[in-house]
Order: sequence, then structure tokens, then C-alpha cells
Amino acid sequence: MYENFYGFTRRPFTLAPDTAFLFLGRHHRHALTMMEYTLRHGVGFALLTGEIGSGKTTLVRQLAKSVDSDLMVCLINNTHPGSGPLLPWVCQAAGLPPGTRSAPELYQALVTHLAQAYVAGRRVVLIIDEAQNLGPNALEELRVLSNINADAHMLLQTLLVGQPELRSTLQRGNMRQFAQRIAIDYHLGNLSLEETHAYVRHRLAIAGGSPEIIADSAVAAVHYRTGGVPRLINILCDTALVYGFAEQRNCVDTALMNQVIDERAAGGLLPLVASVPRSPVQASIA
Repeated sequence: MYENFYGFTRRPFTLAPDTAFLFLGRHHRHALTMMEYTLRHGVGFALLTGEIGSGKTTLVRQLAKSVDSDLMVCLINNTHPGSGPLLPWVCQAAGLPPGTRSAPELYQALVTHLAQAYVAGRRVVLIIDEAQNLGPNALEELRVLSNINADAHMLLQTLLVGQPELRSTLQRGNMRQFAQRIAIDYHLGNLSLEETHAYVRHRLAIAGGSPEIIADSAVAAVHYRTGGVPRLINILCDTALVYGFAEQRNCVDTALMNQVIDERAAGGLLPLVASVPRSPVQASIA
């Protein structure tokens, strides 16, 4: 709707994970480095967590695009509590359609597949996104699969990516044996104020527009109310551009952004940080 008005070649603040817009703040850079280290050095289990909308899936997609040719990445990104046993999903991700095979037959097919990859000089990496949906039974399946090895080499690496609830699950007493196998873990933090400014300018530029379309003071207001969560930043900035287009404004200023923030906050759906009421003196200065 507003693309032509602001000179964009595409919308800069879509919610779909898109590596073309990847911005590596401090935490995101550390997380990506951690995952790359995990794959490069054959770590058995690794864990990446982050709040909803923090950019985990975009990092996973970037990782999958940039892996070495000797790695075979198997990605599961649609787990849910009612998905049943995990083994068929692992086999499907590895290119082994479960069909009508029994659980023992599926397990043997996976072992054979992993062994053949090992002989060919390739390592298999299983990445499970939204892993907070995995219950104790599914995690136990993963622990058992991690026992598949050859000549002291693990044939299956696993990277778990999920929301903080995943950590809570792994901290349970009955998960101790699994948790002790996690060699590397990292929690993805939010963007700082400085990073939020750079993030917004980055996305505006990638989309072909001027980084000045959204005023710095407006971006500061966005950071304050979102806490630096990328998805919430995208939602507010996208909505502000729609408002700006409707009013034919060349720049989204603080007043317009605050209008967007207040109206979205009033709707009660976005988990925005509560604002501190301003005194009459502050309000008159603003």
C-alpha cells in the first residue's frame, strides 16, 4: 500500500522471517556464532532460547543457508504438543518418509541413513525450532537418538531452538540426564536502544527507502514501548508507515508514532511495555 509513496521496493517491516533483512545485534551475533561453532565442532546438543519475536527463526534460516557442504541439515519447525512420537518427524526431516513402517523399522532406517552419511564424510544436524512444544517423552526420544554413534563419533547433532519455557522443562529433575548432555546454550536478548535505531535504519535501507523516513525520536519511542523485541518493533513501524501514508506524511515523527503506540496499546493485544504517565510540564514540553 505505502511502498510507492515512500520509494520502497518491498515492505521493510514484514513479520515473516526473511534473511535478506537479517540484522545482527550483539546478542544475535553471539547466538549465530554459537550455532556455527556447534555445527563446525560436532557438539552433540546445543540450546538456543529467546522470547517470542526475538528473531530465533531468522537466525536458524541464516544458519541453514550458510552451512558447509559436508553437513546435512534436517529442520523440524512445526512441532506442537499433539504431534505424537518424534521419530517419524525426524525421519521425515532426514528425507526418510515414514510410510507404514513400524517404530523399530523407522529407527533402523534412520541408523542406516546416519551411518551412510558418516561413511560418505558428512555429518547430520537436526535443528528443531519451536522446541518448547516438545514434552518429556519427545526429549527422551532425542536423548536416545543421541546414543547413535560410530567410532566414538556422534552420528546425529541436535540444536534445540525455542522459547524460555524450554529451559524450564529442561530444569526439571526428571530432565537432568538430558540437560547434562547440552554442551552449549545461549539465551537471545533483545535489542538495545542504539541497536534498535540501527535495526530500523537497516530495514528501511534494505527495502530501498531512506533511513530518515522514521525519525530518531520516533524510533526511541518504539524501543521504549517494545523493550527492543524485533517483532514488536516491526509491527509498530509497519503500522506507522500505513498511518503516514494515509496522512501523506513524508516522515513518521514522534507524535504519529505515539498515536500508533497508544492505539495498539489500547487494543490490548500487543505485549507493550507500560508507559510512565507524564507530568503536565513534561507533556507541554513534548
